[in-house]
Amino acid sequence: MLRISEINYSVEGRPLFEEASAVIPEGHKVGLVGRNGAGKTTLFRIIRGELGLDAGAISLPSRAKIGGVAQEVPSSETSLLDTVLEADTERAALMAEADTATDPARIADIQSRLADIDAWSAEGRASSILKGLGFEVEEQQMPCSAFSGGWRMRVALAGVLFAQPDLLLLDEPTNYLDLEGSIWLEQYLAKYPHTVIIISHDRGLLNRAVNGILHLEERKLTFYQGPYDQFARQRAEQRAVQAAMAKKQQARRDHMQAFVDRFKAKASKAKQAQSRLKMIEKMDMIASPEQAAKRVFTFPEPEELSPPIIHIEGGSVGYTDDTPVLSRLNLRIDQDDRIALLGKNGQGKSTLSKLLSDRLILMGGKAIKANKLRIGFFAQHQVDELHVNETPLQHMISARPGVLHSKLRAQMAGFGLGPDQAETEVGRLSGGQKARLSLLLATLDAPHLLILDEPTNHLDIESREALVEALTQYSGAVILVSHDMHLLSMVADRLWLVSNGTVVPYEDDLETYRKMLLTPAKPVSKNQKPKEQPKEKRASRDEILALRAEVRKSEARLEKINEMRDKLAKKLADPALYEDTKVGELEVWNKKYAEVMNALERAETLWMQAQEKLERASA
Repeated sequence: MLRISEINYSVEGRPLFEEASAVIPEGHKVGLVGRNGAGKTTLFRIIRGELGLDAGAISLPSRAKIGGVAQEVPSSETSLLDTVLEADTERAALMAEADTATDPARIADIQSRLADIDAWSAEGRASSILKGLGFEVEEQQMPCSAFSGGWRMRVALAGVLFAQPDLLLLDEPTNYLDLEGSIWLEQYLAKYPHTVIIISHDRGLLNRAVNGILHLEERKLTFYQGPYDQFARQRAEQRAVQAAMAKKQQARRDHMQAFVDRFKAKASKAKQAQSRLKMIEKMDMIASPEQAAKRVFTFPEPEELSPPIIHIEGGSVGYTDDTPVLSRLNLRIDQDDRIALLGKNGQGKSTLSKLLSDRLILMGGKAIKANKLRIGFFAQHQVDELHVNETPLQHMISARPGVLHSKLRAQMAGFGLGPDQAETEVGRLSGGQKARLSLLLATLDAPHLLILDEPTNHLDIESREALVEALTQYSGAVILVSHDMHLLSMVADRLWLVSNGTVVPYEDDLETYRKMLLTPAKPVSKNQKPKEQPKEKRASRDEILALRAEVRKSEARLEKINEMRDKLAKKLADPALYEDTKVGELEVWNKKYAEVMNALERAETLWMQAQEKLERASA
């Protein structure tokens, strides 16, 4: 159990935590959320003991190991597999000692401990983790120096997952993963045997991999049971109540102030006016919930072009004349398309993006593009290429010389960069603010086609929702490459699979793709012939009615279990339950919550099965 007790911490006189407390039950998977700059990463550093508290305490069980991913992973000649194996320092030390030990008693102790920690299956486990994060078996034998910084960060993540610390602290782990790696990580963390705290703005991960949310707001910590969407509902209800109370109190204050303003100069009413004035001064005002700062994106609107805006027939593209990365390309893009590119790293998503954005030319086939077609391109590396010693306004002046500064400032405001940020050097801006500036620069020409490669890295949840809204309203075409399933599901209406050296439409939905990635492929014998599928007999009217009844019954069961879950979550959110005298009671409620969550999972599976049967029968 992690216990945070009334901690205080300030940076250069600015308080980040004031009497903040929280209890994280052992084995829980928790998402740490809060606005950018609120102090989430600082809290991780405090928990690891890198920063000293002004007051308060943080306690963990004795000998508990804390693990996290380093900010930079050094290049070395050690293979990826050995680098991950070395992350379990106890195993590495025991293996080294086993080679030199001579005392029979010590040798027995070493072998016993190696058996306890399952040391002999370590290579298989390490290899499995590396594969889940995108490294093929042959790549695992290559040295770390053969990979870029982003890929070495994956190796560091693999190392800390393999070491299995008692408390795992992950700060935006999906920022350097692709969609496939993010989906694998969600599944892995959900089954991780110890406590996990994740700083993340990825709604999909916060809904599928965690069972609690730790909210940092106004220098306080509040723990909520349940995934992110449940937390968001509870927060919305609390804010509505708080807003109503604040409005009612403000109306009372305004009424008293009006009396004071009207009668303070009138002798017969002066005493009453003074009395009300004192009441106003003594009122402990309820703060109206601070509205989330409008994290807007305002994309300029392009004029309409005749369809298609891009048409490729029999195309091939690559980096050398004799080795195309992609071939047999038959693609059409219209101005109202919203297309998500799916496929594992190295299959050619970036190559396709470069082709569509004119950074590569066709090696074969033909392409027709609309006259006056303008294309905007955003990739994460562009954020890193901004001039750190220049302000956003200077970037805009360079991109639009001769344009009035007031107009440039208005355009920056349309991307959530206010007057203060406009005059701040880029090197001092947050990652989210830099991403906004890069998106603004990519869309200045009002492109008819906008290609976005991982646009949500460093954007907080409110900013991601604002981006979804802006892309939905945008009248140009959008090509998306992203690990953010929520963004893809909300924006994309077409899916393209980049695989086996070509690009084809993916006819199923994102959830089916997710399940496909999590299902191990079954090897097929060369001599094995596919079985002919028997034609399904059309269901009778009575059978369809029975299936509909089963769906309704499943929905009612789901609703009932959801109600039970919400009641238990509310009970577990009570701070009094975590007092030392109620440890036994807490275990009982946690056990009940786990049972309900298991029941909910089974009920959801039954509902989905019933729904699928009905859909097949009705087809």
